Amino acid sequence: QVQLVESGGGLVQAGGSLRLSCAASGSIFSIRTMGWFRQAPGKQRELVASITSGGMTNYADSVKGRFTISRDNAKNTVDLQMNSLKPEDTADYYCNADVLTKYANWNDYWGQGTQVTVSS
Repeated sequence: QVQLVESGGGLVQAGGSLRLSCAASGSIFSIRTMGWFRQAPGKQRELVASITSGGMTNYADSVKGRFTISRDNAKNTVDLQMNSLKPEDTADYYCNADVLTKYANWNDYWGQGTQVTVSS
């Protein structure tokens, strides 16, 4: 019904930058909040950043000042610009969206994940 497709992960040296993108498609009426989560090996999945349809943003303390989240409501896309990357940012990154479907249901959807590796 709704698919989230991420792109933009990869390998980068510490101090470098990457940009993650996520596109939502399918039976979408509207999207309330879109966000990025990450999960490192052996750790729980954690929120990295989120953004509401009105543009209000929320960031994990560990990424404030380095990461910037943005979205295009018309295209149902969300991006995460990651600068000054650190080895501790290494994780699988997942796109998330809180979607009102065309069937009048609110559901939480996840992308398949994209790997980010930061070398020291």
